[in-house]
Amino acid sequence: MVFKDAALEPERMPRTTPVPERHGRPYPTGTRMDEIPEPREPIPYATSPRQRAATRRDVTFDRVPRERIEELEEDPLTEDLMVINIGPSHPAMHGTFRLKCWLDGETIVKAIPEVGYLHRCFEKMSETHRWQEVFPYTDRLNYMSPFLNNVGYAMAVERLLGIEVPKRAQRIRVILGELSRIMDHMVAVGTNLVDLGALTNFWYMFRGREEIYSLLEHVSGARMMVAYGRIGGLMRDVHEGFEDEVRALLKSLPHYIDDVDRLITNNRIFIDRARGIHAITPEEAIDWGWTGPCLRSTGVPYDIRKSHPYYDYDQFDWQIPVGTTGDVYDRYLVRMEEMRQSLRIVEQAIDDLPDGPVNVDDWSVTPPPKHYVYNSIEGMVAHFKQVFEGIQVPAGEVYSYTEAGNGELGFYVVSDGGGTPYRIHCRAPCFAIYQNIGVTLEGHMVSDIVAIIGSLNIIAGELER
Repeated sequence: MVFKDAALEPERMPRTTPVPERHGRPYPTGTRMDEIPEPREPIPYATSPRQRAATRRDVTFDRVPRERIEELEEDPLTEDLMVINIGPSHPAMHGTFRLKCWLDGETIVKAIPEVGYLHRCFEKMSETHRWQEVFPYTDRLNYMSPFLNNVGYAMAVERLLGIEVPKRAQRIRVILGELSRIMDHMVAVGTNLVDLGALTNFWYMFRGREEIYSLLEHVSGARMMVAYGRIGGLMRDVHEGFEDEVRALLKSLPHYIDDVDRLITNNRIFIDRARGIHAITPEEAIDWGWTGPCLRSTGVPYDIRKSHPYYDYDQFDWQIPVGTTGDVYDRYLVRMEEMRQSLRIVEQAIDDLPDGPVNVDDWSVTPPPKHYVYNSIEGMVAHFKQVFEGIQVPAGEVYSYTEAGNGELGFYVVSDGGGTPYRIHCRAPCFAIYQNIGVTLEGHMVSDIVAIIGSLNIIAGELER
């Protein structure tokens, strides 16, 4: 597999996060260019300027041999092992999934994950509704960044229809999508830190999220479940003053990110709780199907926006932040830097926001304007067919994928030529990330579980659909 920018040179690695050399990237913030030594040979993504820390997975189970672990029954009651359930009532498990753990003291010997108790039935519910009516269900997949789900589903159906949305709609999708990504990372970092006891950071991050929510509410009428996307464009054009509100966010959001950066990045307690914990190699991450920030934290610079660009992402000036060891600490660093890179994209997109329509000029896809509906038979019939029959998508199948907050969000869509989907399958990034949690927890302590689950940013809505 070949990745774009697979070998990152030290001078090209992001250096905005002030991490000392012994903990993070090779040069701290504030280093002048004339202080940086001459470039060395390119460092392959599988190696690291910061050597991989010793992990708790490397511990040998002298008291519990591997053969015995593999033979453990579903409910063993042994003399020296304790069986506990972590979740669903544990706050870090959000009431929707659990881990069944066998403990030797406080060391996890074996863990079996339960995928979830949400049972949202997204895929089967989508098959009973018209194409445009699926958007509210996509909102509830990764509900931390619902607009990115709207975009992913809309792109899949638009590919089946063979249409391309207007340039203005593309730019608005990019702007709101990147702001949603920032919102997603703010929740991931803030809740992970509050689970570890760092409450102050939670308020900083959530204040930024609330400001983005206010913009989304002004655009769509809803703060969380926006349902703003539409096949062929958007629900409506953005309001007057949209650009000013976005520029205000570009000024305020960096302060919240920087506040958390200064509080946490060099915090001795956080480093002890995060560095070397749940370290994943690039080979393991690829084998397990990881994508998104979790994959990039291992050193693999794979981002769909770069490798398979859409909506002119390849024309924006931005970089892919990558980690070096794939542990909890690197996942934090990657998300912090990705928020800054998203701000760069939003700034360029808002400067290049063109005028024009936000929906395709095709009455078989988007409803006609009201003055045509009220004053022409063609407009009235088109509107009637849209309401009662829905979009008639040509028979066929497609797999379309985008870079969502947690990685590759894919939609496999099958149409039989009617007004409802014949089959929809969602490739949720959280499912691939969570599938191996039982194996990777072995050797860690019970107290590590909260830090690990939070760093993976498992969203129950897309994990158990």
